[in-house]
Amino acid sequence: MSTQTKYLLQESQMPKFWYNIQADLPQPLPPVLHPGTLQPIGPDDLAPLFPMSLILQEVSTEREIEIPEPVREVFRLWRPAPLFRAHRLEQALGTPAKIFYKYEGVSPAGSHKPNSAIPQAFFNKEAGVKRLSTETGAGQWGSSLAMAGQLFGLDVTIYQVRVSYDQKPYRRALMETYGARCVASPSNETEYGRKVLAERPDHPGSLGIAISEAVEIAAQNDDTKYALGSVLNHVLLHQTIIGLEAMEQMHMADAWPDVIIGCTGGGSNFAGIAFPFIGHGLRGGAKPRILAVEPAACPSLTRGKYAYDFGDTGHMTPLTKMHTLGSTFTPPGFHAGGLRYHGMAPLISHCKELGLLEAVAYTQGECFAAGVQFARTEGIVPAPEANHAVKGAIEEALRCKREGKAETILFNLSGHGHFDMGAYQAYFSGSLKDEHYDEKELAQALSGLPAMAA
Repeated sequence: MSTQTKYLLQESQMPKFWYNIQADLPQPLPPVLHPGTLQPIGPDDLAPLFPMSLILQEVSTEREIEIPEPVREVFRLWRPAPLFRAHRLEQALGTPAKIFYKYEGVSPAGSHKPNSAIPQAFFNKEAGVKRLSTETGAGQWGSSLAMAGQLFGLDVTIYQVRVSYDQKPYRRALMETYGARCVASPSNETEYGRKVLAERPDHPGSLGIAISEAVEIAAQNDDTKYALGSVLNHVLLHQTIIGLEAMEQMHMADAWPDVIIGCTGGGSNFAGIAFPFIGHGLRGGAKPRILAVEPAACPSLTRGKYAYDFGDTGHMTPLTKMHTLGSTFTPPGFHAGGLRYHGMAPLISHCKELGLLEAVAYTQGECFAAGVQFARTEGIVPAPEANHAVKGAIEEALRCKREGKAETILFNLSGHGHFDMGAYQAYFSGSLKDEHYDEKELAQALSGLPAMAA
């Protein structure tokens, strides 16, 4: 049986610049609007939440933005990350397709999230910030920012979605090991959290609620800024180091992808692998199919409406145009906590509207089945979120088998599942059920979109 093939870049080959897809889009991104005036916001409007260096990245249209050397120095702890050829999975599937995956689980936090946590902590430290507040679902972002805060001397408070707080105690322990304070959301620490609990004391939480709590804390304290792990332009920018490395590694493998796949919740790891390839195509290069795979229980790209909406449930954030299920939508408590967000990143939503990518949704049961098959062939246990990308890759490989096509598939394995083994135990015992959202709740959430969205 063939063995796994690994493609490694030298440390000197780590990218020195992030890639900004806004420089190559055929149509500009719709403007971000002030929640009060509904007029386009300026940098000063975001200053209470972010340092100016990150705000300038958020609005930049320059193609390349330099990665500061102190950030690259930390990245050297695990980057460049490896690219693998999944020979054993290919053989198990009996497919003529070649399957490659970029593995981001080699980071200290076990996922792709430090790719943005490290630069966000660095730029906040440079601006004199003392504390960061943030939200987290499954805990990958929270643990990554906790680590980054420790490395740059920042206090970190993390509001973790209640259902994930309860499901993933070891993620919480990791955050605390790195020195952060982890709070179950909704909480009694913020005005908005208390409001939610007053209406529903057993609320399972959502990323939208946790964002509201973290934003409230940042807005009320001059020494505190807010850090977001996905969705925003500058976060997606930071993650492009994934795709930039993958492009070099595909050249090393003397191959080029026909299909590129990533799991999508808010969109950071998906943009990381996909945007450099999309940009290459927009500039005249090859144009692979780009496939976003999302959970059927929270399907913002496949069921959401493309409209202006709030990024949080408490309506404290600016309005962005995105694929959304409605800011008040609370997805069921399925195990891919990092994908339980009501909206998709505006840049990814815009790319879908431009026809630059496709989207598909799968249930958690079929995604866990794919993850188990991957673990038993390739040896890596994927995170529940990454299982969606694995499922997408397997389905594409089986399509190639049916059609007799020897296509090249590249997917992003965004993290390992070592902190999520309780979910795998539930899967093996048969107690992990496919969670379905309430159609009436979705309709109600969509009916509550800001009036100007029409």
